[in-house]
This record gives sequence, structure tokens and C-alpha cells, in this order.
Amino acid sequence: MKAARRIALTLSLAAALAACDTTDTARNTGTVPTIPAKPTVSEASQSLRNYYVHLQQDHQARGLLRVDGGGPDTPFTPDMLARNFENIAFFEEYARNSGISQKGQASDLRRWNRPVRISLEFGPSATADMIAKDRAALDTLAPRLATATGHRISQNAARANFHVLVMGQDDRDTLAARIDTLLPNASPSTRNLFLNIPRDFLCFVTTFSTSEPGHHYDTAVALIRAEQPDLLRKSCLHEEIAQGLGLPNDYQKARPSIFNDDDEFALLTTHDEMLLNMLYDPRLTAGMTVDEARPIIYILAREQTGRIY
Repeated sequence: MKAARRIALTLSLAAALAACDTTDTARNTGTVPTIPAKPTVSEASQSLRNYYVHLQQDHQARGLLRVDGGGPDTPFTPDMLARNFENIAFFEEYARNSGISQKGQASDLRRWNRPVRISLEFGPSATADMIAKDRAALDTLAPRLATATGHRISQNAARANFHVLVMGQDDRDTLAARIDTLLPNASPSTRNLFLNIPRDFLCFVTTFSTSEPGHHYDTAVALIRAEQPDLLRKSCLHEEIAQGLGLPNDYQKARPSIFNDDDEFALLTTHDEMLLNMLYDPRLTAGMTVDEARPIIYILAREQTGRIY
């Protein structure tokens, strides 16, 4: 069975302009939906929960969703790290302006040039235990990402520009309202992806840029399916936020890494922190092509692995 997927999308500049210009109210209010003490679970939602529980169990039984970050069985060289960076940072998982159907092409380097302020929102179906675990995971992840990138990354619900929505089948009305607020001029295909996400898509992130020609991100919106058990949700949190920082692609040969569709690793690895550090190194600039960046990438990869010569 093909592994369930996580995806990253970069929307068109026109959509980005409309989305970013109309999200100030959402950022300033920091509104979080009211969460009932004991949400009622529909039959459809319960079916999804059962499916994802079995999926997580199957993955773990096959040695996937590792949380050890790699070890002696996953060595990598400076050249491998450089190759992985090129494929993950300079290609997009899905083509811009598409829904979920077509593979993306080569892209210029993209990243944030302003502080990243993350909000974590839950739909009414979320339990208190789920909320506590996911908030604890983000409490640890945000400073780790800030250290890895050297960029300002924090949690700030009131002024968020990176919105992470943990919502499921039973939260569809709440999700629709949030998408209408955050992305009021989203294309029908983008809105449909949020509201009718296929079962084998566990989570995804969309990124937006207001600057021509769109090399700096201004806003991101991620959706994580609430029906997933704890480890799958945590894995989504790690991957979607990291992808939304400017590593949009998955690459089959990247190892040990979460940027790989095989789901071998559940959580951010040291290898992935190296990728993030390279991405935000000032010797690389947003808008570079892979050919322009390649000589610098190989220098950075050697530095990251402690092999200067």
C-alpha cells in the first residue's frame, strides 16, 4: 500500500497578494474556536480515526516512524547532504496553482525574511489531551527551529503569520470559516483541498508571498488532520512547519530525514536541522537558482558535516 502523504503547496502570487492583504484581522484577534469538553464523534470521523490508528501501527511494525533521528545505519556525506538540499529546497512537491495532481518543477530559493509567528488552532473535535500534547510538541519545536535556522521563530496567536489548523471531518464548518477568514480569495481548488482533503493526505502546508517575484514568504497555512493518533500528528507538525520555512519538496534519497515520502522518520533529524541551517545561511539569497547556489551549497554541506577541506 502506498504510504499516506504529506504535501506542501506554494500558491500563485495573485492568490498570495489577496490572502496576505486580508489576514490582518485574523492575526490581531488571535481568535481560537471554542472547544467543547466532550465532543461528539461522527461515524465518518470515527472511521478515519480507526484508519489512522491502523496506519500508525502498520508503519511502526515495519520499522517506520522512527524517533531516534538516525544513527550508524544512516550515514551521509557532505556530497549527499548537498544533493539532498538541492532536491528539497529547489523543487516543489506540487506545481503552483495546481490542486494535488501534478508534480512541481524546479524553483528558485524561497524563505522568510520576516519573523515567523506560529499559531496552533484546534477544531471543536479536539480533546483536551490532544491539545495539551500538540501544544507541548510545538513548545519544543519552535525554539529548535529558531536555533537551527538562526531566524526569529516563535509562537504568537495574536499576530500569527504561520497558521497551523488541527481540524478534522467533524470540524468542517469551523475549518471553512477559518479558511474564509485567512484566505478569502483562495481559488476554488485551494479551498476544496482544505475542505475535502483526500484520506491519504495526512497534512499539508500552503505558503504565500506578496513580494515580486515571490521569493520571500509572508504567510503560511497548514492543515493537520485531527483524527490522527499522537505520533502521526506530531510528525505532521514537524514536517509541515519545516516545509513551510522553505524546504517544500520530498526527496526519495534523503536519509535520515522527514523530507522523504517513505515515512521512515517521524520527527525532525539532525540532518534536517543542517538543511534548515543551510537554507537560512546569509551566503545564500532568496531568488537564487540551483545553478547559482550550487558552489555555495557544497561549501555549506562540508561545514555542516565538519569536513572543511
